[in-house]
Amino acid sequence: MSIAQIKERIARAERGAGRPAGSVRLIAVSKKQPEARVRAVLQEGHRLFGENRVQEAAGKWPAWCEEFPGVELHLLGPLQTNKARQALGLFDAIHSLDRPKLARTLARLAQETGSCPKLFIQVNTGEEPQKAGVLPQEADAFIAECRGLELPIIGLMCIPPVEEEPSLHFALLAKIAERNGLSELSMGMSADFEKAIAFGATHVRVGSAIFGARENG
Repeated sequence: MSIAQIKERIARAERGAGRPAGSVRLIAVSKKQPEARVRAVLQEGHRLFGENRVQEAAGKWPAWCEEFPGVELHLLGPLQTNKARQALGLFDAIHSLDRPKLARTLARLAQETGSCPKLFIQVNTGEEPQKAGVLPQEADAFIAECRGLELPIIGLMCIPPVEEEPSLHFALLAKIAERNGLSELSMGMSADFEKAIAFGATHVRVGSAIFGARENG
């Protein structure tokens, strides 16, 4: 499916939810995608991309950012504290702030460097033991802790359990964000982004629907 078709589906979902046109940003998830596919999307004029790993992004995006001005790069996958300094220099936003140690590391580096990407706190709405993210019942306290560190927290992110109805998780994330005065919601992927838009998503993360299946799983 072309990126133009995805954008039309987003626009239709915005209208269906009674939301202003352009209120949802499309993150094209380019992790593990071959260069030709990513380049084709860049050549169509899209400039917002998401990667899951710092090392993979560092290996390809600096050159592409020079070739295609205006690229905005978001980190969607887990961030190790030992990669935090590199991430600060590479990404415009990080969607996976999920623990106090990482928050403290980012705060220290932000003070050292004088800048910090915009941050989303990842909430483990399904309370899945294998998945990153703060538990819903701990989210309020963690948001307050991050704000106390003067981190630029702009919103929340979640990845619903595969086997559950995602709308329940989108509604929960929206509720946590609302009571904490956060306006940005990173939720919804290729299979469910229209539902996420109905629940207030401001950023949807779409990979396979744009690029096709990843070559390396």
